[in-house]
Amino acid sequence: MQFLLSAYDGTDDMALERRMRAREEHLAMVQNLKESGNFIWGGAILDDSDKMVGSVIVYDFESREELENMLKTEPYIKGDVWQNIKIENFRLANIQA
Repeated sequence: MQFLLSAYDGTDDMALERRMRAREEHLAMVQNLKESGNFIWGGAILDDSDKMVGSVIVYDFESREELENMLKTEPYIKGDVWQNIKIENFRLANIQA
């Protein structure tokens, strides 16, 4: 089952610093999830000045409960980076070029 996660960082003065502090661990986790087939695609949401202010990720897990259990270890959640998180059921279009 696929899920779309949209997560916005905090808006306080320390938000970008928290993101950068947790970023390496977050990217390592994403790499592991990609290798296991649980990460489909994702990236940073940018503001008008190209500053990272959030993330969009498509995950693939057997259940929402499995996704939520994984998110308990997500560095951006543990590091208080993501402040506003929305998770929706999702289906990536399968279009051949």
